[in-house]
Amino acid sequence: MEKLNWRKSTWSSNGGETCVELARTPRSIALRDSKNPDGPYIEVSRRSLGRLLADVKLGEHNL
Repeated sequence: MEKLNWRKSTWSSNGGETCVELARTPRSIALRDSKNPDGPYIEVSRRSLGRLLADVKLGEHNL
């Protein structure tokens, strides 16, 4: 696979908190822990990520 162009939200701070970074692949979106850039990442469909983000905005995943 080609090198991925990882992006982190501008809302993320550098205060030591874990942030999720995203990268586009030809068929999916890759997600990884920004504190472990050489570690594993997962790939999800654009549709699945869109559903997750919509649910989060609605408060469906609040702890």
